[in-house]
Amino acid sequence: MPTAPLFFRPIHTSYLLMNQPPATFDTLFHTGVRLMNDGDAAGAEHAFRAAIAVDPDISAAHINLGLLLAQRAAWVDAEQHYRIALALAPDQLHGYLHYGVMLAAQHRFEQAEQAYRHALAIDPTAPAVLSNLGVLLACTARETEAEACYRAALAAEPDYRNASFNLAYLLLRQGRYDEGWAAFEARDWYARLARHFDFPRWHGEPLAGKTLIIGFEAGHGDMIQFCRYAAQVKAQGAAHVAIVCHPGLKRLFTRVQGVDAVFGFDDDVPRTGYDFWTPPLSFPLIFGTRVDTIPAALPYLHADPAKVVTLAPLTRTAERTLRVGLAWQGNPRFENDSERSLASLDVLAPLGDVPGVRFFSLQKGAGGLRVDQPPPFALTDLAPHIDNFDDTAALITQLDLVIAVDTAVAHLAGALGKPVWVLLPAFKTDWRWLTERTDSPWYPHVMRLFRQHAAGDWLDVVAALTAALHEMAAAHAAS
Repeated sequence: MPTAPLFFRPIHTSYLLMNQPPATFDTLFHTGVRLMNDGDAAGAEHAFRAAIAVDPDISAAHINLGLLLAQRAAWVDAEQHYRIALALAPDQLHGYLHYGVMLAAQHRFEQAEQAYRHALAIDPTAPAVLSNLGVLLACTARETEAEACYRAALAAEPDYRNASFNLAYLLLRQGRYDEGWAAFEARDWYARLARHFDFPRWHGEPLAGKTLIIGFEAGHGDMIQFCRYAAQVKAQGAAHVAIVCHPGLKRLFTRVQGVDAVFGFDDDVPRTGYDFWTPPLSFPLIFGTRVDTIPAALPYLHADPAKVVTLAPLTRTAERTLRVGLAWQGNPRFENDSERSLASLDVLAPLGDVPGVRFFSLQKGAGGLRVDQPPPFALTDLAPHIDNFDDTAALITQLDLVIAVDTAVAHLAGALGKPVWVLLPAFKTDWRWLTERTDSPWYPHVMRLFRQHAAGDWLDVVAALTAALHEMAAAHAAS
């Protein structure tokens, strides 16, 4: 089961077809469309270039070629073909729509808005255009206008899932959970679960004596955040509760309160034998969760006591030294990763000037420490001792503080009840962190949020982090 992003949805790609093109052009063009639908981008690009060579005056070929080029970030060439297409057919709504998507992807927001407005001049009720314009407006802090766009899209097409999802994102970020959770059901991340299980989905029916399997959706952090609801399910009298998760979470989740069985999504997950299944991110809707009713008793995750003892020597320090774990990059496949992750550990270099602190790297994967790139301050690399999140939990338990970007390590520290400071981007800040707050009701009293004031600018964030760390280290030394 693949992971899914937790951010705004653009329109679903639609490939333009021709009505009555010349025969040779027709063959090449439709070959390109078929190859696009089959996922052969290189073959489709070759076919569209050949079609354009036969007849360069058909706008649809330029639009589809522009779409392919934009998908591989060949922005200059993509823009050239979009402009040609729009010159050939200035009333082509899809041309302006896809052109706007490409401009927005480059953060050229004013030009993207102009493209969307041109499309709306052609069709003021086009749901895809309204929804995408709403995304752009939300990204530029014009949330009232964005909401109006989403609602106009849904008025034109009540079942348009992208608009519902994007509206949910805005409502949840504003703390408007009543309507937000319902709109959030427009996500389709759990479609594979629905096909897999041969028993019904749970919508809040009585659970006394029943069995329930909590399915898998989204990323590690999402599963860590929402596994807390298993305890509430068990409190309703469920006889048996199982959970499906990422393989790296299996051992950790064996100690989730209310969970009787754990399956990795790479295991032979039962298709039958349960009364109900549910995607985990639907729990808040079923339980009527509001900002002030979030089930947030901490900790709700626990490290393996034996593993804590085994790994303890790795984090042993002088008695008055503050032990701080760092995680500065997330999964690069995540939609907004370039905004949420730090380009390198060097961004945090000022932290190294704080006395009385010893730093530990919790960073795994491609973003971890490299021999040819020494860190800007003394740092103990714990990555060689981390095979899964159970290992990470055992190490975090022995630290005094975790500093992380918006990634699963931040959720893990919070769920363990460990103090954690989270760096948040200004662009597309995730809905779960709400707006302008410096704390999180999902992880009360342990999580502190440090927000960018301008997209891409971490200087103020790191300055605030450094000042706070000075204060914490001094208090720790004096205690």
